[in-house]
Amino acid sequence: MSLLLEPYTLRQLTLTNRIVVSPMCQYSAVDGLANDWHLVHLGSRAVGGAGLVFTEACAVTPEGRITPEDLGLWNDAQIAPLQRITRFIVAQGSIPAIQIAHAGRKGSTWRPWVEQQGSISKEQGGWQAVGPSPIGFAPDHAAPAELTLAQIDEVVAAFVATAKRALVAGFKVAEVHAAHGYLIHQFLSPLSNQRSDEYGGSLENRMRLALRVSQAIREVWPQDLPVFVRISATDWVAGGWTADDSVVLARALKDLGIDLIDVSSGGSSPAAKIPVGPGYQTAFAERIKKEVGIPTATVGMITEATQAEHVLRTGQADLVLLARELLRDPYWALNADEKFGERRLNWPAQYARAAHRDTPIHESDLRD
Repeated sequence: MSLLLEPYTLRQLTLTNRIVVSPMCQYSAVDGLANDWHLVHLGSRAVGGAGLVFTEACAVTPEGRITPEDLGLWNDAQIAPLQRITRFIVAQGSIPAIQIAHAGRKGSTWRPWVEQQGSISKEQGGWQAVGPSPIGFAPDHAAPAELTLAQIDEVVAAFVATAKRALVAGFKVAEVHAAHGYLIHQFLSPLSNQRSDEYGGSLENRMRLALRVSQAIREVWPQDLPVFVRISATDWVAGGWTADDSVVLARALKDLGIDLIDVSSGGSSPAAKIPVGPGYQTAFAERIKKEVGIPTATVGMITEATQAEHVLRTGQADLVLLARELLRDPYWALNADEKFGERRLNWPAQYARAAHRDTPIHESDLRD
């Protein structure tokens, strides 16, 4: 029996399997509002059998977006379009999850597929990005404004307000985005955080914002539902955030009641030399799982069902997140079930007769 297709329970929430749709930015919202693209993008992966379906990074303020086209949940008008999506995901037997985020110094940039890159000026529809210190991410990124202590308090409050709206919108899992060089990660990493106050300097100080936000969301999220935190296990740059630091952070997050660490890496510096390859990040998830004693998820160039099964069988992680492979094949989970020959996941009734290759063709299948 495949572990990949086994149910998995955190608190009182049970996933039908351990396949997770990783947060993937779509850069397709207007004023932060989810639309038909988001419904079809996320809904099709739920139809495809994934046990947990994450939204893309959802901004807590307009200034917390990566691009002007990012999804947001900073006002009540943004709740209803997301409710439409969560209802559909639940109807397919999957669990809707939201990643709550602030881009920090990586905000106010162009969508990746347009000719222009780097920061967008205010005249072009951008805004003043913020960060822990006035250090730009890259030469084509404007330097952010350094957040004051009062503004940091406002950021924490914005995360909490977004979490409360997410509950109304129907999400069952909340994930704090503390990875990939975005605001919380910027505070964690010495590469971007050169403050001299209680949010800078020592590891304890640099972790302060991550812990404050995580604790605040855990306090408002229902006790029977889980909260995840996504981290970058390493910056892949000398003098930056390290795997050792991640273990310390994970222990502190566990003490706050965080249920799972979603382990990725990189994103804080364009100078990073990342040894990309199949499963290149699983060792970080395994180390945190074993040294901290907290469930972990892993992500990164996991493409085959047997590969994902191996990750689980060898205790490297408890959940497997897929991103690009699910863009190529929204029905990856259902196809994995077919490959294992277990038929534990159900194709939608609308597809089932055609989906099983060994099912005899019926006359009704041939009608236009």
